[in-house]
This record gives sequence, structure tokens and C-alpha cells, in this order.
Amino acid sequence: MSDEEKRRLRSQAWFEGRGARNFANRGWVRSRGVPMDHFDGRPVIGICNTWSELTPCNSHFRDLALHVREGILEAGGVPMEFPVISPGEMLTRPTAMLLRNLCSMDVEETLRATPLDGVVLLMGCDKTTPALLMGAASVNLPTIGVSGGPMLNGSFRGKSFGIKDAWNLAADLRAGRAVNEDFEEAEGCLTRSVGVCNVMGTASTMASMVEALGVGLPDNASIPAVDARRRVLARMAGRRIVDMVREELRLDKVLTREAFENAIAVNAAIGGSTNAVIHLTAVARRMEVPLDIEDWHRVGRDVPTLLNLQPSGRYLMQDFHEAGGLPVILRDMCESGLLHGDALTVTGRTLAKNNAGAVCWNPDVIHSVAKPFMATSGVAILRGNLCPNGAVIKPSAAEPRLLTHRGRAVVFENQDDLSRRVDDPDLEIDADSVMVLRNCGPKGFPGMPELGMLPIPAKLLKQGVTDMVRISDARMSGTSFGAVVLHVSPEAAVGGALAVVRDGDLIELDVEARRLELLVSEQELQQRLAAWTPPAAAATRGYVRLYVDTVNQAHDGCDLQFLAGRSGSDVPAAQH
Repeated sequence: MSDEEKRRLRSQAWFEGRGARNFANRGWVRSRGVPMDHFDGRPVIGICNTWSELTPCNSHFRDLALHVREGILEAGGVPMEFPVISPGEMLTRPTAMLLRNLCSMDVEETLRATPLDGVVLLMGCDKTTPALLMGAASVNLPTIGVSGGPMLNGSFRGKSFGIKDAWNLAADLRAGRAVNEDFEEAEGCLTRSVGVCNVMGTASTMASMVEALGVGLPDNASIPAVDARRRVLARMAGRRIVDMVREELRLDKVLTREAFENAIAVNAAIGGSTNAVIHLTAVARRMEVPLDIEDWHRVGRDVPTLLNLQPSGRYLMQDFHEAGGLPVILRDMCESGLLHGDALTVTGRTLAKNNAGAVCWNPDVIHSVAKPFMATSGVAILRGNLCPNGAVIKPSAAEPRLLTHRGRAVVFENQDDLSRRVDDPDLEIDADSVMVLRNCGPKGFPGMPELGMLPIPAKLLKQGVTDMVRISDARMSGTSFGAVVLHVSPEAAVGGALAVVRDGDLIELDVEARRLELLVSEQELQQRLAAWTPPAAAATRGYVRLYVDTVNQAHDGCDLQFLAGRSGSDVPAAQH
């Protein structure tokens, strides 16, 4: 490596030179058994690891990091693995979303404070992917993402079994059509290996977004977690990041406006999670790329759903990979003019070139643009007096009859109220009612939990009702489904119209017209809002207080207001 190339490396500010400070920096690293020639100007690569036993989806990342490390060494780099907090979806309370921004801060400050020239992001469970991308975007080093991969297909009583099937079984249990023994047997049949959910939930959606954005290598989205090809991908990512440093291929050359438009279109094509709206908005704003909720309407509206995968379809993630994976969809969309095929990726090649040779091996799993699985796209943006700043719905996961609907509101004040009353046999509700849940937004909960797929009341389940219109300022899991309107903005806790909906009010949903309206007069609505009293403060101390005081609304990505934008990778002053 030439002297000029060495001077470009941030790590040289720590390791090059004969002074006492550089002596100490090298010495302490050598205590791990690192040889002296590792300080000769080789790129120092961080392996940002969200491994945690408290995040089961990421519990195989110790092994995955070893393969990244081998690739870095093979390419002539110096690997430096470091941990950040790991907000796991299943075990973190009150919601992992509360900690997404904190994790992003952990990533950002670690990258800037330490002698790293590039970074490999190991991410899996839902919030770890956007958190790591957000933190890395603010620093803007050469960056490559490696997702952990989905778990194997579930298998229950001779049939494939995914999380949507588990939700349906839970509904059968509440309706009296299943017994506890059924549920207990299914428990071990669903999660047969490490990895993220085996459907197109938020984790696999965001892994797909990593690939569609060009931040991950081809096949990043779908290789199962326990497949040896996932380890090969990790190793190749380790090799590639070293060359990215040498090429000065920083994140801002990949995460362009065109890349985000590609991600929006791909999310529609795969029937991706509604959570992607919030996460991609937050990442874009860290990258200082203009992106707002209307872009989802403009870019994604006319993109058909191509993937027959739960929760919108039938198959599971393992089937998706065996059918050819995301490269098949990317190739077809590029050739159909639905993507910016010339967008640069971390391979150094364009998105179109990366995926030109992809072949579909099962057209029942991966449909084509010419013959799509569904005409409806994955996410629709709604506007109206109930959501002047927007709300989202996933038409591909709803019963079509409910996409145009007018019904009487049945209002639940918060999560506790919902839990207490939803199965009350005396609850005044029928199949045409519109269930409304409030005070579950970013500030109101706080953290915006995945409560948006309100459970259908048991008495209606017994009548055979399988879907209802449900509206909230919450999110829902990417594994969830139904005619569920989410992310109502502004939320109830800050005085949005959702705060003053009353039992019996008529609400009209028209997804085709992209409209959601509370059918009361403007005068009546303003009178109600004027009489509304804000709730008491949701937090008094610590990070939660910081979150509540500074979090943006859903349409702005739910980031902390002071974190938007880039602060760069300038080397901080030494402390000794």
C-alpha cells in the first residue's frame, strides 16, 4: 500500500507513528495476539455484531462473524469485532422499537470513536437492521450489510407452518376451535432453527431492503440462517469490504435517492412489511436523502405483488430462496423498467448487472411482472381528516372486500383497555364495525408497539369472521395481516384526530382512493380537539425521557429529532 493510500485511512491516526500515543495504541491491540505487520497500513474493518442470547434471531452471529473475519484477513484487512445493543423483537419490553434509535446511536458513536476504515454490519431481528443502517449512514464509512437469514420452514402435522399459520391457530384457540395441546405442539414445530421469522415479516423485509438498496451482496435476503451458503456470503462480504475501503466506496455513493426508490418498489413487489415505511424514511434522513411518505404512493402504487409468500400468500422464506430468491425479482423489475438498474451497489457493479443471470425455479412462488401474484402493491398511503400526515395499510394482506368500507367505530383507549374488553361478550361490535386503538404511537405508548393487528373479538371469531377494519397509531408485525390501518399521524397522544374519535362515529376507508375519513363535520372535529386534554408525561428519566421528548412522528421515521443528518467520520482528537 502506498503512502498516499495509508494517509486516506482513518486508522493510521491511531496506529502510525513512533510517539507514545501510537506506541500505546498498537501495544494494547497486540495484547490480543495481533502481529506487528497488521499496523503497516492495512484497512481496519469493524464487524458490528448484534449477537445476543436475548435476541434469539441473532444467536448464531458469533459463528457468522468468524466467517466475516476470515474474509477480511484473506483480503488483507484487519478485523475488529465489536458489540452494540441488540433490541430483540420477542423478549424486549415494552417494544424493541423504543430501542432502535438508541442502538443507532451506539453504532454511530462507536464507528466514529474508534480506528475503523470500514464496517460490516451483522443484523437480523427487526430493529437491528434499520438501527445499524441509521448509525452507519450518519458516519458514512465504506459499509456492507450481512443479514442473519431466515429460519427453516416450520412443519406441523405434515404441512409447512409459518407465523401466519401460528396467528391463525391462536385465533382458533380463542374461538374454541383448537385446544392448548394443539398450541403447545405447534410451538416447537414453528421455530426449527436459528434465524429470523420464516415469512416476509419485518426482519426478512429489511434484509430484502438491504439487498435492494445495494448495501448487501446478492442473495442476502433469503439464504436460510443454517445454510452453508449464508456463511459463504458472510466470508465474501468480509473480502469485499476491504476492497471497498481501498476504492473509497462510501455509503453515500450507494444510498442514493435512486436506491431508496428501488427499495420502495421492491417492498411493494414482495408484499413487504409496513414497518419498512418508517425504517427507510429514518435511514434516508440520516443519509440526507430527501424521502417522505408520499414517495411510497408515487413510487410503489403501480408495482404489483410478485411474491406468493406469507403473510400475503402461501409459501415461506426457504421456498423463496429455493425458487431463486430476490435476485429473480430484481432482474425482472429492472428489465421491466420498475427499478433504477444503473444504481451502484457495494459490489462495485450496478443492481442490474448483479442480478442479470438470476433464474426463477418455481413460478408459483415468484411470479413475474407480466403475470403478477396480485395487482395490489404491498403498501398504500392514506390521507384524510383522521390522518392528515398519513397512515399506511398493506392491501395485499387484507380481505379485498374491506378495502372499501364504512363502519361504526368501536374505540379502545389503550392496550390495557383493549385487553380488558375485546373478548367481553357484551361488547357492542359486529363484523362491519371499525376497531380503533389509540395512545399506542411513538410518544403515547411510548415506542410505537406492534399492536395494530387488534385481535378480532372472540364472539365474532366464533361466527366465522376472519378480518375487520382496524385503525391505530401503532405498528404491526410484518408477520401480521388483515385490513389494518397503521401509523396514523399525528398520533393521539399529541392531539391527532384519533384522540377524539367516539364510539359510534362513522369511519370510511377507501384504499383505491387512498382516503381515510372520520365522518363528522369539520366544525365538530375542531370542537372536540379544542376540548381535548393531553395525557400525563409518559416518562420521567433516562433514555425513555429523551425518546419521548424528541421523537418524530411516524411519517418522519420516528427518529430522534437531533439525529437526522450526517456528522461524518472525521477523526476525533486524542484524549492522552
